[in-house]
Amino acid sequence: MFDISIRVASGIANGKKLLTAAEELRPGQCGDFSLDKADGFLYSLSMKAKKVRQVSIGNICIGGKAPFALIAGPCVIEGWKQTYAAAKALKKIAAAASIPLIFKASYDKANRTSLHSFRGPGLKRGLEILAEIRRSLDLPVLSDVHRFEEIGPAAEVLDVLQVPAFLCRQTDFVVEVARAGKPVNVKKGQFLAPSDVVRVIEKVASTGNTRLLITERGTTFGYHNLVVDMRSLVIIREMGIPVLFDATHSVQLPGGAGSASGGERQFVAPLARAAAAVGIDALFLEVHGQPDKALCDGPNSLPLAGLAPLLKQIQAIDRLSRSR
Repeated sequence: MFDISIRVASGIANGKKLLTAAEELRPGQCGDFSLDKADGFLYSLSMKAKKVRQVSIGNICIGGKAPFALIAGPCVIEGWKQTYAAAKALKKIAAAASIPLIFKASYDKANRTSLHSFRGPGLKRGLEILAEIRRSLDLPVLSDVHRFEEIGPAAEVLDVLQVPAFLCRQTDFVVEVARAGKPVNVKKGQFLAPSDVVRVIEKVASTGNTRLLITERGTTFGYHNLVVDMRSLVIIREMGIPVLFDATHSVQLPGGAGSASGGERQFVAPLARAAAAVGIDALFLEVHGQPDKALCDGPNSLPLAGLAPLLKQIQAIDRLSRSR
């Protein structure tokens, strides 16, 4: 059980305008943290982990009593044609299963193993592609930001800003991403104990932004290997924060292929089912039409053709888990 109280001064800090309760902190259709005003310039943000709060992303609710959502897409934008085709296929699969979908793809994979690895089209072209997918397919979009100068342009396009796992402890960066006022998904670092996530929550909440998601994506287990501690999902949810499970990065073998990361794709489905049984608010998956030909993270990506059967299983498990 976690009980965190954070008092934030609204106004200007470090040259940036902090969000106020009257702005982004207005409770949405899904509900947010409760805000107790202390006076005109201070308010208290209290998180009592009696239940997992809900975060609204467009018309999608994640957390609370909402059924699990899906965040899925290719690891990186390989081009307009491939990315649009993946988004269109994912929308069809998710709609058939009545599962809310957020499309994800990276415009720049800044943390590739090798200097020579494919990184994507870059900020400008990548955001153009994501903006067009968002407009033409009516899908909310998510991507990760790696540098301070990317935050502003990304926030103009993306529905969710993602903090990469390697940057989840970078205080100034996490705070600046949160200040953009968009929902934030923080990937829990492979080096981070689940109980340490409370410090990440403090950093985001200090800006007044309460729309936070945390994604579990495995923990370093020796060299070139990750292991998933399912207790992490319980511990983080007890903080009242919606928890996502990244079943594809959790089977990654970082740097395991020499000049790139390897992966054990055969374990994606078992781990996804296990996480659903423990209890998650959204499932995060990297999918590709031809994973063996993917330009990034192919070994741990799920084939698009295998997604629908897996989602059917996850739905059934999720219903049982929520009925307890």
